[in-house]
Amino acid sequence: MRDLAIIIPSRLAAVRFPNKPLMKINNKEMILHVHQTAIKSDVGEVYVVSPDEEILKLIKQNGGNAIKSLKSHETGTDRVYEAYDKFLKKKNDIIINLQGDMPNLDPNSIKLLATHAKESNCDIGTLAGNFDDNASQKNINNVKVLTAESINNGKFSRALDFFRTNEDNKINNIYHHIGVYAFKRSAIEKYVNLKRSKLEIDRKLEQMRALENKMAIDVGFIKDIPLSVDTEEDLVKIKKLMGN
Repeated sequence: MRDLAIIIPSRLAAVRFPNKPLMKINNKEMILHVHQTAIKSDVGEVYVVSPDEEILKLIKQNGGNAIKSLKSHETGTDRVYEAYDKFLKKKNDIIINLQGDMPNLDPNSIKLLATHAKESNCDIGTLAGNFDDNASQKNINNVKVLTAESINNGKFSRALDFFRTNEDNKINNIYHHIGVYAFKRSAIEKYVNLKRSKLEIDRKLEQMRALENKMAIDVGFIKDIPLSVDTEEDLVKIKKLMGN
């Protein structure tokens, strides 16, 4: 899949957990875990894009491709697009936007998403899985996705909605969304030129911009849900999961 590139946006100025890309798990910075996961997926070239010299230097010292971006981007997707447009010269047909805070993502999950993006007619592909328990499902930090059909064992279905709180008490076809996206070339170009939508702003969910503008998002099921590290408490959890 050499017509595909994985771009990992990363920055030090996260509001909830500043400097988290450089936090160490098993004596290795979190961004390096994510970078190596992307490489292990073996679906295309891997790039880290960041406005911060510390991150860029770390990636380069470990043999990776690092791209410096502007600081002013509103979203990670905007940062990904800058790298795709200015540095990769839009040469790839598919771009995977992989978040830099999921150090225990299975490389096979990226491969599943890449294959679907290449073979399907959706604009954007993403991933989801089952919730661990009721508390996990009610946690507003865990994004939910509603799909048109039930999904399991690598099956994909069209996304109908994304939300943090289940205000309508839906019970069927609700899954734990995972923030990794595969964009077709035309889709990422369209997306970044759209204005931020109402529900995107209200829910603080980038993907709502795509849905509100009638872009087709397919959601694929994976069994193992990676932990997204958003707080220091999450870092403690991931260290336990990955052997500290």
